[in-house]
Amino acid sequence: MKPTLRKSFPLPTHSFVFRKDAGRNIRTDWHYHPDYELVYIKNSSGVWLVGDYQGPFATGDVILMGPNLPHSYRHEARYLTDDTDKSGEVVAILFLKEILGNTFLMLPEATGINNILKLSERGLRLTGRTKREASKAINNMFQMSTGRRLIDLLSILQLIADNGEYETLASSGFTEQSSGFDNERINTVLEYTFNHYQDQIMIEDVAALIHMSKHSFSRFFKDKTKKTFIQFLMEVRIGKACRLLMEEDMNISEICYSCGYNNVSHFNHQFKAIIGKSPQEYKQMRTKLLTQL
Repeated sequence: MKPTLRKSFPLPTHSFVFRKDAGRNIRTDWHYHPDYELVYIKNSSGVWLVGDYQGPFATGDVILMGPNLPHSYRHEARYLTDDTDKSGEVVAILFLKEILGNTFLMLPEATGINNILKLSERGLRLTGRTKREASKAINNMFQMSTGRRLIDLLSILQLIADNGEYETLASSGFTEQSSGFDNERINTVLEYTFNHYQDQIMIEDVAALIHMSKHSFSRFFKDKTKKTFIQFLMEVRIGKACRLLMEEDMNISEICYSCGYNNVSHFNHQFKAIIGKSPQEYKQMRTKLLTQL
């Protein structure tokens, strides 16, 4: 199922959207939008889908998602009620990068926020003290003036950047992003991999792109990414496969070959090793979840 494009429209007196959805008004469809979105689960639980990630959410969770990242929330039915004592509540802040200003984002002091915005293209689930402080700040924004809300939004982004307490959700293969690596050589490798994942990629050829030997490159890549290049390539290919399984009418063999594999059995084995399910099981599970929204 292809995600639906949804656009937000701030009021003329506001530069970004700040809203609370409750009960039956909580939005659950599989969608994407050009905005960054900071979501606070004030009262609910269920399963959320973020790119090719699927996992549980609960009251108190906070997530930052970048532009055009498909996502959906499958709330437990007991929260989708208009009974104010039992209804679920979700607070959402949607904003475009432009509201922060290009001059501001070019300042050295904004480096941390820039990196967080880049990483959010895969979805960031906040953890620890950062989650607790961010949820409190979002909740307090209801009592703030519009100008103060903008300041608080910047403060939350800086909080995330300073503490580093988060986990990425969608795979790099699904989003085709460089995951915020501030390094020209590693970005060259990532861009090449995203553009050629369907080909037979040799480590020697990738190493040559940045003028390194095979062994030096292997050490360099693992130092920068905490994984081997082969592991990364496999994740990219499986991430692409997840997207095709969700959005295209292709059979398993077609997806296998279009993602750089030349053996369906090997593809199935690697897919299950990463996702925990076979490609067919994954497709059936996601289809069932999305049709229930």
